[in-house]
Amino acid sequence: MKLSVVIVSYNVRHYLDECLESVQKALEGIEAEVFVVDNASTDDTMSVLPQKYTWVRFIASEENLGFSRGNNIAIRQATGEYVLLLNPDTNVAEHTLREAVRFMDEHPQAGGAGVMMLNGDGTRAPESRRAIPTLWVSALKMLGFTKRYYMSHLPWDEPCRIEVISGAFCLLRHAALDKVGLLDEDFFMYGEDIDLSYRLLKSGYENWYLPLPITHYKGKSTRKTDYRYVHVFYQAMLIFFRKHYSHLGIFYTLPVKMAIYFRAFIALMDILRQKLHL
Repeated sequence: MKLSVVIVSYNVRHYLDECLESVQKALEGIEAEVFVVDNASTDDTMSVLPQKYTWVRFIASEENLGFSRGNNIAIRQATGEYVLLLNPDTNVAEHTLREAVRFMDEHPQAGGAGVMMLNGDGTRAPESRRAIPTLWVSALKMLGFTKRYYMSHLPWDEPCRIEVISGAFCLLRHAALDKVGLLDEDFFMYGEDIDLSYRLLKSGYENWYLPLPITHYKGKSTRKTDYRYVHVFYQAMLIFFRKHYSHLGIFYTLPVKMAIYFRAFIALMDILRQKLHL
């Protein structure tokens, strides 16, 4: 088996339907298997789509396991040489998967690859290429200086080595996963792609950006005006810093942690203001 595609879905039946249609076309000529892990959706995902896409292996969870645990369930069953983690709110261009797999075949040191993510309006998403959020990079980003974090110096139209591969489209060498381990299940959602990308780099693999398009209707599985979103998002940042930077000592880590708490507080106040104006 060449490729295993893993999609974790939660209450986005319409987007998942369109995603699977695009994946079916993009997989032409590739020996592949597709898994959909449904995180206890309350919409009609599981009553409609398994009948329409009989070639997809649907796995129904009785609870919302989050992104990491949901993906890991399918990865453990995957037999492909490569594993693609794909968001349900994406559409894949017809040539993207073939070209991405070919690139991985030709670059054995590549542990993973991401692609050019386009927003729904056709603009390029800066998170297609990201740097590891070191203390310095994180401090710059929180002060509003994002060029280093989004690796803005890199060209968009040619393959480039990057540091962080987005979890929305994360093509991974299965042998690399066997070496570095699966997604860290301490992350419920957000941050797990940064953590995995960092572990790939530390194990000697390369992470790549490829100028191959997908459309990403960002955040359709989450509600960013929701208190739980704020908790999960900023908690993921804290988990990453505790895991990778706690050895640096409080002098270095305390300012970043305080900045994370401050940004979370501002986000909560914004949500409260929005709700009071409804």
